[in-house]
Amino acid sequence: MTTALITGSTSGIGAAFARRLAADGHDLVLVARDTRRLREQATELHDRHGIEAEVLTADLAEDTGIEAVAARLDDRKNPVDLLVNNAGFGNKGRYLDVPMADELRMLKVHCEAVLRLTSAAATAMRARGRGGVVNVASVAAFVPRGTYGASKAWVVQFTQGAARDLAGSGVRLMALAPGFVRTEFHERAGMGTDSIPNWMWLDADKLVAAALDDLARGKTLSIPDPRYKALMGAAKLVPRGVLGAVSSRTRKYGPQ
Repeated sequence: MTTALITGSTSGIGAAFARRLAADGHDLVLVARDTRRLREQATELHDRHGIEAEVLTADLAEDTGIEAVAARLDDRKNPVDLLVNNAGFGNKGRYLDVPMADELRMLKVHCEAVLRLTSAAATAMRARGRGGVVNVASVAAFVPRGTYGASKAWVVQFTQGAARDLAGSGVRLMALAPGFVRTEFHERAGMGTDSIPNWMWLDADKLVAAALDDLARGKTLSIPDPRYKALMGAAKLVPRGVLGAVSSRTRKYGPQ
C-alpha cells in the first residue's frame, strides 16, 4: 500500500486527486487549513474505499504550516510515495491594486511552500529510489498574467529543472498546468466567471486522470486537455504584446 500527500485536498483539483487516489487504493495524508472539512473528507474516503486517511491541518502561508508538512514528508517510517502540491489561490485585481501583504502570501504558498515541500519529499524519495511529485501550476504560466501567472511560471520552470536534475534517481517530478476548472478558486478570490465560455471549463476528475497518466509516462509537464494544448500551441505564435493585451482583458478570471 502506497501513501499520497495532497495539499489543498478539501476542494477542487485537490479533492479530485484524493478521490482518484483513494479509489486506486492509496492511503492518504490530507492537508488543508480547515480541520472540520479535512476530518469529514477523511471519513468519507475511508468509508467508501477502505483506505487510511490521515489529517494534517496546516496553513502553507505560514512557516509553521510548511514545517509541519515537510516533517511529515521526511518521516522515513511512514513514507510518502506521491506528493501533490495543489494548495493555491488568486488575488483579484491588477498589479499595484493588490496589497503587498496579499501578493507575498500568494508567493509564499505558490513558490516557497512548493520548493520546500518538493525538496523534503524528493530527498526522502531519492533515498528510497522511487516516488513522484506533482506540482499544480496553470496555463496562466504561459501568458503575461501578472503575479499569479509569474508564480505559476516559476512552478513550471522549477519542476522541470528539478526533474532533469533527478533523472535516473527513480523520482518523477511533473508540473500540471490546467485551464479553467469548476472549483472554489474563483469564488474565494471574488472573481467573476460569467463571461468564460462553457467549452473552456474542465472536469476536475478527468483532469486528474489525464495528469496521472502523464506522470506514469514520465512527462515533466502535463497540459491535460486537447483544447488547452491547442491554445498553448497557438499562444507561442502570437506576439507577446498582443497576448499581454488579451490576458489583461481577462485578468478578472484567473485560470486555475
